[in-house]
Amino acid sequence: MRARLGSGFGWLWSAYAVSTYGTWIAFGAFALIAVQVLHAPAFAVSFLEAAGLAVAAVVAVPLGPWVEHRAKRPVMIAMDLVRFVAMASVPITYLLGLLSYGQLLVVSIITGTAGIAFTAASGAYLKHLVRGDQLLVANGRFEGTAWVATAAGPPLGGALIGLLGPIVTVAADALSYLLSALGVLRIRGGDVAAPRDPATRMRAADLLDGWRFILQDRVLRGLFFNSVTVGGLIMATVPLLAVLLLGQYHFSALQYGLAFGVPAVGGFVGARLSARLAARHGRHRVMMVSGWLRSLFPLGLALTQPGVPGLLTVIVVEGLLITCMGVFNPIHATERLERTPADHTARVLTAWSISSRLAQAALMAIWGVLATLTSPLTAITISGVLLLATPLLLPKGPRMPDPAVVRTDGDQGRRSLTARKDGAR
Repeated sequence: MRARLGSGFGWLWSAYAVSTYGTWIAFGAFALIAVQVLHAPAFAVSFLEAAGLAVAAVVAVPLGPWVEHRAKRPVMIAMDLVRFVAMASVPITYLLGLLSYGQLLVVSIITGTAGIAFTAASGAYLKHLVRGDQLLVANGRFEGTAWVATAAGPPLGGALIGLLGPIVTVAADALSYLLSALGVLRIRGGDVAAPRDPATRMRAADLLDGWRFILQDRVLRGLFFNSVTVGGLIMATVPLLAVLLLGQYHFSALQYGLAFGVPAVGGFVGARLSARLAARHGRHRVMMVSGWLRSLFPLGLALTQPGVPGLLTVIVVEGLLITCMGVFNPIHATERLERTPADHTARVLTAWSISSRLAQAALMAIWGVLATLTSPLTAITISGVLLLATPLLLPKGPRMPDPAVVRTDGDQGRRSLTARKDGAR
């Protein structure tokens, strides 16, 4: 974890950190605005999250091939600036008395689409910037930063909301994207873009390349279905927890921030331990154990109740879950990058993000209806029960097979899979 990864990585890491802190300071801001400012019901809050994810994912389908064949730093800067403008429009219209539910929906779509493109470009650029044997360390640093931001951001955002209202946290999030763009701009050195024949036009079938590559690799396929399902079931409960804790149980914004901020310390600890555990016990074993454990703890949210006992329940359950995620996620991200050749990275990451967001959108909508028909706590409990089965989707075997590399036949354009040795093992 103390390895030196160069100044380029330092600036990329800094850009990631500042935008991540901004995002977590504004954690739940749209839900809070919808509930407290626009007085939206539970279904409308779930729909806001779900529709933004779904439409952004559909719009982003052509972005994979588009990002793949372009220099990655300009793409990251452009996507940060798009998100800055979109998020900055919310406090401006609020001050003018023009803020509406429809605008929140449009901003959610724009920032979601730009986020998918940024993730694809930054993942491909990270693989270019960092040596293969340092990818796990790099991903561990990103993961640790994310969880520190998750720990500090919501309580700080909750305090700011208590003093100044939820709009100020949206303004902070907007500013973070501008600072992120400046950080990426400071990176010096080469860039990466997959070569493309100018005479060859993109076909509709090319849009599915990312999914085709994922499904051809057994390990990637298992990780893909597991991560999409787990992420969807967990995210489906986020707006319902907002309704339950803020609406039914009358938690303050600060308590709400603490409920999700304090457990994130476990994510930082898990991220710091991830590379060491993998070195000692083997990547596959650590990933399987942490993957199984993260599916067990969410069911504990069924015990959530009003007052301090409910707050402590959420903190403990989320803490155990997030610690396991902190261990699992860097290994998962490293395995995905190592198994994907450089000229397919952006497409694979875009396909992954699109699928994850569509699953989250669909499950958020379904769970919004389910909560309306039953109760938010019942819907959260059902999600916890279903999560118990998700480890069955993880790749099996005592050792994951070597990754596959896609090679392109320049004359025929045909692709064939050839095995390669995984140097990290």
